[in-house]
Amino acid sequence: MKKVLIAAAASSVLLLAGCASGPDEATTAKMDDLSNQVSQLSADVQALKNEVQAGNKNAMAAQEEAERANERIDNIAQSYTK
Repeated sequence: MKKVLIAAAASSVLLLAGCASGPDEATTAKMDDLSNQVSQLSADVQALKNEVQAGNKNAMAAQEEAERANERIDNIAQSYTK
């Protein structure tokens, strides 16, 4: 009985030791690849945010210029009606 108990304890220790080891090389490579993809996607998102901000600034500048042009046209039209 003691031999069976010792054998069961030894096999459970070996089984747990096998489970306690770190990830294998393939898993580590996949995790590195995924980390690189996440980094690249984060950089792409940041670049797109910057482009959107630049586009918004350009749109606001164009709108302001259009408003100034409309005011000039209105002033010209008013000077002809006087």
